[in-house]
Amino acid sequence: MRTEAGGGAEALTAVGPLGPDVVPLPGWAPHAPVHARGAHTRGGNAMNRTRAGLLDGAARAFATRGLRRCTMQSIATAAGVAKATLYNHFRTKDEVARALLAAELERLSGLVAVLPPVAALAALADQVAGHPVLRRLAEDEPDVLVGLLTAAPDRWTELVTRLAGALRAELDAAELVARWLVGVALQPGEPATRRAGAGRLAAVVVQD
Repeated sequence: MRTEAGGGAEALTAVGPLGPDVVPLPGWAPHAPVHARGAHTRGGNAMNRTRAGLLDGAARAFATRGLRRCTMQSIATAAGVAKATLYNHFRTKDEVARALLAAELERLSGLVAVLPPVAALAALADQVAGHPVLRRLAEDEPDVLVGLLTAAPDRWTELVTRLAGALRAELDAAELVARWLVGVALQPGEPATRRAGAGRLAAVVVQD
């Protein structure tokens, strides 16, 4: 898939699963920044804050405009920065999308790791179901959403591995969870139905 941005075509690969309808979790904060190792200096912290703000802006832009109609300029505007600031951190919209995915995976992994299995699966499903970017794509760009959810093998492996670690589950069990979450992204259903499914899935795949 190719998208127009800033006068040129940019590849757009993936953006992570989250807005108003997301059920808050302990310590919840939208698009928490990814902290690089060794970056715990004043300059490093400032860079992390800037990067987090850019990803926040990207999430708002993608949720408002969809992915195809977003440009680097629209992302910068949503983040409240000059386009040059955005280019200091990301060269293309594809890089922004991948960074947002990584940040969301890290955030969700950290949140569910402190919850018991059923609550963790229910929370993941609620987050995916209420994600404004996914909801925008499901409504306006379903083909884009399908492309995002059929991730490249290395990205799918990363997702499954993170889920396995966060849920303290075997890899094959985590893959079942990942596939269930893809279904939730496509058809969120009712909260009660999702939570019932989380309970049944936890009983099958999550190890004590």
